Amino acid sequence: MMPIRPENRWLYPIDWQQLSDAIRFERAGSRCEKSRRPHLRPVVHLGDGRWWWDAEVGYWRSDRGCRISAKGFTLASLRSTYVVLACAHLDHDPGNNDPANLAALCQRCHMIQDAAEHRWERWWNVFRLRALRDLYEDPRITRERIMRPQ
Repeated sequence: MMPIRPENRWLYPIDWQQLSDAIRFERAGSRCEKSRRPHLRPVVHLGDGRWWWDAEVGYWRSDRGCRISAKGFTLASLRSTYVVLACAHLDHDPGNNDPANLAALCQRCHMIQDAAEHRWERWWNVFRLRALRDLYEDPRITRERIMRPQ
């Protein structure tokens, strides 16, 4: 499970560990709810992670967990990834712990789910740092920096 940053710990309920375990292990059965990848097991995939081998059932699955027929690839392109499930908030609000808002996701599905949120956070951090610099930087230094040829 992904550790919670200390500055965000107060956003989560005191029983978060039990709630997360119930979603990941009881409801999802120790498998990603989107791709069906198993928890704490290495899975073999075709490099980009979209197709992976489900050893328990003996066939290839897509990134949505559907059975597929995979032909025409070289064994050299196979890679292995160790899967760890996390309990994700689908609306990105750690205060909304309704079971319908929570999902057991593997690392790949969690990153895809949070991609827009991560882009926004990167933008916000750059914006914030630039705004602070604009507030506290000497205007002469700012003018020199802007006038410098790139």
